[in-house]
Amino acid sequence: MISKKMQEQVKNSSVIRAMFEEGKRLADIYGAENVFDFSLGNPNVEPPEDVKNAILEVVNDSNSTGIHGYMNNSGYENVRAAIANSINNKFGTAFTPKNIIMTVGAAGGLNVILKTLLNPKDEVITFAPFFGEYRNYVKNYDGELVVVSPNTIDFQPNLEEFKEKITANTKAVIINSPNNPTGVIYSEETIIKLSNILREKQKELGTDIYIIADEPYRELAYDNAEVPYLSKYYENTIIGYSYSKSLSLPGERIGYLVISDQAADYENIVAAANIANRILGFVNAPALFQRVIAKCLDAKVDLEAYNKNRELLYKGLLSFGYECIKPEGAFYMFVKTPIENDAEFCSLANKKNILIVPGSAFGCPGYVRIAYCVAYETIEKALPGFKALIEELR
Repeated sequence: MISKKMQEQVKNSSVIRAMFEEGKRLADIYGAENVFDFSLGNPNVEPPEDVKNAILEVVNDSNSTGIHGYMNNSGYENVRAAIANSINNKFGTAFTPKNIIMTVGAAGGLNVILKTLLNPKDEVITFAPFFGEYRNYVKNYDGELVVVSPNTIDFQPNLEEFKEKITANTKAVIINSPNNPTGVIYSEETIIKLSNILREKQKELGTDIYIIADEPYRELAYDNAEVPYLSKYYENTIIGYSYSKSLSLPGERIGYLVISDQAADYENIVAAANIANRILGFVNAPALFQRVIAKCLDAKVDLEAYNKNRELLYKGLLSFGYECIKPEGAFYMFVKTPIENDAEFCSLANKKNILIVPGSAFGCPGYVRIAYCVAYETIEKALPGFKALIEELR
């Protein structure tokens, strides 16, 4: 008999992954070229050439023990130093290797920091729509996820409701910008207001509340949009980053945490996060790819490929009568469904071999997420199906 907690999590298993598996099933029946899978944020853009060159350089220039052996739970110090310097050059910060902990992707980093911070019944606030796995990550440590209702006008955080939902049990706030699933970038004005609310509440409640910034899409911002670097606005900030999207390396599971030394109880948090990295079973981030990404910190994926997809999909859907805001970052489009039931709409799309994810999976029913990190031709071929679908529902 599996644990009661896992029974619940199996029952509520990821809708995104379920759609991804359905896509593979349909591809076996109809052929992959006739199935339009927009379910998973799995980058189709090739990693930069720098990554391939770095892999070969590391493998050819090192002995096997040096490549594959254990290291400090935080990761290689020279890698952490390179990352800290890169962040400082970009954002005018003053981080050192001691502020960086290498993690098994952003997901591993979030689990490490939640393990570090949460006691049972502690509350973690996030803003709908949000990445659905936050529910599981918080529940892993017997915390409570508190969801702020979506602002469906522009999908900036609903700060009035946020202020009301902060309690003495609030330990952290998860912020994801550019956002999955909307592609919205939280503005500097929003971040300043949010930070001020937290400072007021900390003083009022006599407690510390941490911002956990989940930032795997930071580099995927269009039209020269700026993504505020949160540690510059709020002292109790911890940043989780991943190279899954910025370098198209989702399967390599490599990322890091930045723990600001301005954060309350900084030294204990760093010590505990190192131990959490070990006892959660990660032990350390992948050794080979720590060395690889240290050589690729200035490399970038072909953002224009995603931008072409964004423009084609956005203009096409709007011309058919769909409603959505234009994403400023990431590679998702969050589209209002022409019928109230978003799950039913996804089921109807499925019959046209179009796989999309209901907004209810992100805490925002009445919408669907379309991941446009696919081949341009996939969008071209799928658009007639989207058109036929909305016409049938009118």
